[in-house]
Amino acid sequence: MSLALRNLQRAVPLRRALLRQRLQAVRGALGVRAFDLGVVCVDNRKIQQMNRTYREQDTPTDVLSFPFHENLKAGEIPQPDFPDDYNLGDIFLGVEFIFQQCKEDEDYYDILTVTATHGLCHLLGFTHSTEAEWQKMYQKEKQVLQELNKHMGTRLQPLSRGFF
Repeated sequence: MSLALRNLQRAVPLRRALLRQRLQAVRGALGVRAFDLGVVCVDNRKIQQMNRTYREQDTPTDVLSFPFHENLKAGEIPQPDFPDDYNLGDIFLGVEFIFQQCKEDEDYYDILTVTATHGLCHLLGFTHSTEAEWQKMYQKEKQVLQELNKHMGTRLQPLSRGFF
């Protein structure tokens, strides 16, 4: 199904074709290409506003995920009854925040890929509220990123490493 990628910010340059290619690879590694996915790139002001509204945290962040299918168990692939339900949800990437957090030796698009993988895992029911939940999410991110590393020649590491 489709991947809708929108860039609603002008704070940092964004090569959408490259990001789209990487997002498609992540979707393939997770086995969810049959589902629609929305990815929206926003600046610090917008992601902070959303973080304040939805998480009651008045600070910019890297990613916010809004699942279409709520109450999924970690790693569960949705089983839609209707064609319109082949939707994972939406991910908002705080690309300005991500850019500002990148270290000198890190590739911005690698970090965007890792962050989007983290957001996609949230859409599939993964969380990191407890150490046990974090461990499941970390393992899934690691598995997906290792598959991408093989195909892209990168050395991507899970975003959730070191949470606990």
